Parts: sequence; C-alpha cells; structure tokens
Amino acid sequence: MASLFDQGSIGKITLKNRMIRSATWEGMCEPDGRPTQKLVDTYCNLVKGGIGLIITGYTYVRRDGKQLPGKMGIYTDKFALQFKQLTRAVHDLNGKIAIQLVHAGGQTDSKSAGRQPVAPSGIKVGAFPETPQALSILEIENITDSFARAAGRAKEWGFDAVQIHGAHGYLVSQFLSPVTNQRTDAYGGSLENRGRFLFDIYEKIRTRVGKNYPVFIKFNANDHVENGLTTDEAVQIAKKLSDFGIDAIEVSSGTASSGEKGPARTKINSPEKQAYNLDLALTIKKQVSCPVICVGGFRSLLVAQKAIAEHGMDFISLSRPLIREPDLPKKWATNKTDHSECISCNKCFIPGMSKGGIFCVAQKKDKRTT
Repeated sequence: MASLFDQGSIGKITLKNRMIRSATWEGMCEPDGRPTQKLVDTYCNLVKGGIGLIITGYTYVRRDGKQLPGKMGIYTDKFALQFKQLTRAVHDLNGKIAIQLVHAGGQTDSKSAGRQPVAPSGIKVGAFPETPQALSILEIENITDSFARAAGRAKEWGFDAVQIHGAHGYLVSQFLSPVTNQRTDAYGGSLENRGRFLFDIYEKIRTRVGKNYPVFIKFNANDHVENGLTTDEAVQIAKKLSDFGIDAIEVSSGTASSGEKGPARTKINSPEKQAYNLDLALTIKKQVSCPVICVGGFRSLLVAQKAIAEHGMDFISLSRPLIREPDLPKKWATNKTDHSECISCNKCFIPGMSKGGIFCVAQKKDKRTT
C-alpha cells in the first residue's frame, strides 16, 4: 500500500514523495515576465519545506497570452539567464521543478495582452469585459508553435518537466468547452475537433522535447458550467492523451464562471469538503495508464494519506496551504501537525495585484494580534 511519503515517478523523473506544489500565480515577476530573485527564493523555500515537485505559476507562451500582473513569461530567448538561475537554485537544493505553459485566450484584457484578447470564438469569456477576437487557422497554428518553442526553452534552461495548462477556462480549456468554442471548422463542433488544439500542442511539444522528457497536463474533468465540458467528455480526452504518451494528468475542475464550484473553493472547514476533485480524479484514473494527480482542497494529513493509500491516487497537489506554510510537507512527514493552517479565504491573491507578490493575509493578521 502506497504512502504519501513514498517516492513516485512522472516519466523519467523520480519524486521524493507524493506531494506536488500545484501551479500558483505568485505575482512576483517583472512586468515583461522575467522571474525575480523573490520568486527564486519562494521556490527554494518550497524545496526546503519538503515538497516533491514544484509546478511554477502560470507562464505565458506568447506576449498576448498574459493575464495578471507579475505572471511569468517564456515567450523569448532573452530571459535565458534568469530562468537558468531559477532552475539551478532549485536543483542545488535537490529539488524538482516543472513549468506550466499557458495562454490566457479570452480570460484577459487588452492592457495585459497588449492587444485585443483572442479566443476560439468571438464570445465573451465569463466576467471578463472584452469580447475577444476569434482566432484564424494561421493564428491557431502560430500559438501551438509557441507552446512548442516554450517547451524547448524550458528543457534547455533546466526545467525537469513541462505542464500544459488545459483547465480553468484559459485558452486550451476554451477550445474544449462548447460554451466558448462555437467554431464550425476543424477546431470546433465535435469533441474530437474541440480537442484538436490541445492535441496539436501536445504533439508539437513532444516533437520538440523528445520522447523521454516529461510532459503532463492540468485539465478540467468537469467545467461545472451549463453546457460546458462534461466528465464523460473529459474521460475521452484523458484516454486519448494517455494513448499519445502523456506522462501524467493533474485533475481539476471549474472555471471563473463556476461559482461555488470554481477551482479555488472557500469554506473548506470539514473533512467532507476537502479533496473536492477526488471523485473526478478517480474516474479519470480508471481510464488511463499514466499517473494521475488530484488537486483541490487537501487540508489534513489524514485526507491526503487516504487519497494515496486507500483510493490509489498517484499524487496529490497543494496550492493555498503552501502559501501559508511552505514547510507543510515537512511538518506532515515529522508529525509536527496533521492539519494545514490555511482557512481557504483566498485573500492571499489580493496582494499579488499591487504589492509585489502573494502572501497569506490571514497569517500576517495573526502575527499582528499575538
């Protein structure tokens, strides 16, 4: 029976435990997207805290794929020095790091993207104010090429793996969803056509980095919006990716339009409300041959252990708890605590908009009152 603290593998890389830091917007990069020393220090603290693998925050593959302030960009060769310093710092501590590759699609604005946002169709995405421009076939091909070039840079600059962000309503997710994809060409309509953009990205990345370099994906097993991607459809996408040779699938759900079933749920105040994507992840796991990672709502050691030991999940991933306690994996491993201090208030992301990076606002308040 596997344990949370056993080694695990994703492709050719071996992780020291089954805990992964899920991609988290840090808000710590320069305006042009290059990483800063503050971000490097954040990742080093996660390694020191015992995490098995870091997945970087959202990293846009093209300038027009940017969304929020301080997000990382890997759209140019000019950032090689800063990225190599980042990966070297993590590896010097015997850590592992993957980079998440993303394009915002219609989930951005002209100021952030430097142009009118683009999307599969000219349909507003959720609460985002601007109507995006529908992508032409040539533009679609250019974006898929950008994902491949970004993956090539990531491999060259020392990242241990790349993750395609196919969840949470960003561009890949927009292509998969009938709500945001109303195209009538080869990239719209049937599930096979809606998945074509993702499959093109994967195939181009695999051609660029080779068969032995780990490539995995984060994607929604359900959009939790009316007429969005369903679990049955997600299973079909996952099976095809597994057949293609994807090295792992991180299962999430929800978009910015999903209300209480969004990606970062609040009020996780009981064991029953934890691990809110576990059933979806188990559904996917039954149909694929690659490792499956479950993200979403893990707050106690007991629930995390059960996901691995009793339910057979390969890995669990954490985001908000590691903002509050970067050393939570080490605390769990040494029995210093059995529960995260994170209260799932989501206020940690507010400082990222203007104050140089996210942090646990509740923790800072606690320190002022003690």
